[in-house]
Amino acid sequence: MDAVRVALLREVLAGTEWVQATRRFAGSLRGAVTPHGGGLLLVGSASYEPWHLAAHLDDEAAWSGLPELSPTLVRHRVPGGAPAHLAVGLGRLAAAGRGETLLVVTPEQPGAGLLERVHDARRNGATVLALDGGNRDLHALAHDALAAPPPPPEGTDGAPADLDLDTVQHLVSAAAGENSLPAPRRHRRFRDRLARLADGLTAPPPPRW
Repeated sequence: MDAVRVALLREVLAGTEWVQATRRFAGSLRGAVTPHGGGLLLVGSASYEPWHLAAHLDDEAAWSGLPELSPTLVRHRVPGGAPAHLAVGLGRLAAAGRGETLLVVTPEQPGAGLLERVHDARRNGATVLALDGGNRDLHALAHDALAAPPPPPEGTDGAPADLDLDTVQHLVSAAAGENSLPAPRRHRRFRDRLARLADGLTAPPPPRW
C-alpha cells in the first residue's frame, strides 16, 4: 500500500478513532526506537510472520531518514541457508534488554512460549509494543498496544470492512515515518517519493501477499 492509498484510507476513516489511534501507536514506536538509535525487534506468532510490516518499516526508515525504524525480523523457525537478515531466531529475544524495542504482531493467540519470552524481554528492560487482535495476556505485558477491530457480525454496523490487522499495520508504518527530521540529501529523497506517488496513482492495486 503506497502513500496515496494510505491517504485515501485515512479519508475513508475520517471521523473514526482509527486515524488517531494508529498515529498514536506509531508515535510510541518512533519514540521508543529513536532515542536509542534503533534496536527494533519484530516478531510474530509461530504461524504468522509479519513480513509486510518489516518491509514497510524498512521503506519508511529510508524515506523518512529514520534508520532506527528498520527492524530485525525475529523468526520462530529459520530454514537452512537463510540469508543473515532472515536468520534471526527466537534466541535473539533472550538477549533483548534496555534500549531495545520488541514489537509483537499477530492476529492470533501468541502462545505461552512467546509470551514467556516477551515477559523476559520486558523484565530485562526492553520496551514491549503489541499490534494484534486484542490478546489480554500480551497487552498486559506491553507498554503500549493496539488491537485491530474484529470483523462486525453480519448485518450490523461496525469497523469498515477493509480495516483488518494488515490494514492497521500499513497505517502504523506510514505514520511512523511522518513528522521526522529531514534526511540527508532531502531534495533527492523528496523527488524520489514524488515519483513513487505518481506511479501509485496510475498503477493497479498490488497483489495481496
